[in-house]
Amino acid sequence: MAKAAIPLHPNLPSPMKPLDYLIAVTVPIVWGMGIVFAKPAVDQFPPILLMAFRFGVAALILVWFVPVPQRILLPLSLAAFVGATIQYGLTFNGLKLLDASTTALIVQAEVPFLALIAAVFLKEKLGPRKIIGMVVAFIGIYLITGEPRLRGQEVGIMLVLGGAATWAIGQILIRRLGEVGGLTLIAWVAVLATPQLFVTSALFETGQLQAIRDAGMTVWGTVAYLGVFMTAIGYGCWYHVLGRYEANRVAPFLLLTPVASVLGGWLLLGEPLTLHILAGGGIVTAGVAVLISEPWTKRARSLDQRPDAQI
Repeated sequence: MAKAAIPLHPNLPSPMKPLDYLIAVTVPIVWGMGIVFAKPAVDQFPPILLMAFRFGVAALILVWFVPVPQRILLPLSLAAFVGATIQYGLTFNGLKLLDASTTALIVQAEVPFLALIAAVFLKEKLGPRKIIGMVVAFIGIYLITGEPRLRGQEVGIMLVLGGAATWAIGQILIRRLGEVGGLTLIAWVAVLATPQLFVTSALFETGQLQAIRDAGMTVWGTVAYLGVFMTAIGYGCWYHVLGRYEANRVAPFLLLTPVASVLGGWLLLGEPLTLHILAGGGIVTAGVAVLISEPWTKRARSLDQRPDAQI
């Protein structure tokens, strides 16, 4: 009788299917290009209002496919206000003042900010590897902000950094909600953030009706891209992959996001690739890579775990 085949290493993960690999590569590129397509739109349309339409479109698509999280609607409203309304308001107003590529690289401060804030408020351990990753990432951001073209652009830089820090706080609020499906989270954040963004736009922006009347294909095409492809389809596909594979195998693909933004800004918007941007961007990406990666020993112990969905 033939002997049963014995796996060479029972703890080794199965290879990713070609379609899932394609999704894991494509979605971060779609996300990275979102900031490139949004740049011309925010130059001619109120940024907060643009985000209101973006989340409104995503909400109309997604809300029918997920349950109502009645138990957590109130704290989820707060998380949406911090992690979506305030965060996108700050980030996209910063984008209005900066290049898309510069904005995309500074936004990577989200990851070290999250590690730092989680250590302070959730008492998560900051080991040497995370500390090194944080320091490297912030050094890269410092180099980027030293770009001569950014002199006098301190307001834009601070807005984007404020958005990154606010995103990290939003993640802490979401973690405290407990286990909630990723698609449910993004759908209901979109539902709750949409009216918040419209009200915020009414309070802090002007000329909305005229902007809507004058908006052309650049604006409405951006709304469609951000709402349909970047949010509804993008997150749906991403959570599909996260549901099949452990997070530490999927997370490194996110490093493609700033690469896509920088290349897209250079090719489509004519933004220069200076030494500061290339060097700083490389250092930031290296620091983020250290923060989101895990040693093999820890990876092998957690192969059977599935990540909690987060926005």
